[in-house]
Amino acid sequence: MAENKFPCQPSPGCGREMVCIETNRILDSCRDRDCFENVRVFLTDFGNEILERTGSIRVKRATICWTSIHIDPVQFNRGFYSVNIRFYVKIELEACVGGGRSQEFDGVAVLEKHVILYGSESNVNIFKSSPDASDFCAEPGPCNQSRNVPIAVVEVVDPIVLGTRICEKETECHCCCCCCDIPEPVSHRVSGTLSDRDSGRYLTVSLGIFSVVRIVRPAQYLIQATEYCVPDKECIEACEDDPCSMFRRMAFPVSEFCPPSSPHGNGPGHHNDRNKCGC
Repeated sequence: MAENKFPCQPSPGCGREMVCIETNRILDSCRDRDCFENVRVFLTDFGNEILERTGSIRVKRATICWTSIHIDPVQFNRGFYSVNIRFYVKIELEACVGGGRSQEFDGVAVLEKHVILYGSESNVNIFKSSPDASDFCAEPGPCNQSRNVPIAVVEVVDPIVLGTRICEKETECHCCCCCCDIPEPVSHRVSGTLSDRDSGRYLTVSLGIFSVVRIVRPAQYLIQATEYCVPDKECIEACEDDPCSMFRRMAFPVSEFCPPSSPHGNGPGHHNDRNKCGC
């Protein structure tokens, strides 16, 4: 609510000064839309049994539940790095099992993406103290050392399901790994134990993903800052005895009842159509 917004206004006693801060600097970035066609979905034993006796199946939802990122220098190209990304996607499915009945089950699809970005060079060794270095009884030891490589950051939205297909032969499926390569936290997200047993049918999906990848390095900057001041506004406590009064103070979500007249984007008339809503 508006009453709980922090009033960022320095008091007369708070002066501005130049301070040095450490933060991450973006050295290179890219955006991409990837289409992964006919990616095998690893199912549980229960899901494989359903797949053997159904002819109609659809994907209800696809969500990214885990991501692994590896970054390595590119040989003979100083300052450039290869970012290897693997997405683990949980696929929630529904199949017709006869008699007008449907059965829900889930599985995991694995997607791989590779990009090359500029990450600059640095010849320094980075050492940082451990969290328990200030303990009274802590034994002296070496500081934590990190590799002299930049950091890769990946932003991605949940995949868009473009198609689903049941394969009758193993040669029709395009697989990038086996079940033994799936991390344990991913396996715990599905209802059962994943299996890649040799059977006559396999399930594949085609997914579309929008992503942004960037490479950052720690850097120091001199900026103008204002000291933090104690706010004058007192905290507002929610009234549990009268929930309706809190509800009445909430702003009405007009935008939820006013769908846009054109798709979002930079197309012609995008900015003008936004103002044509009759709500």
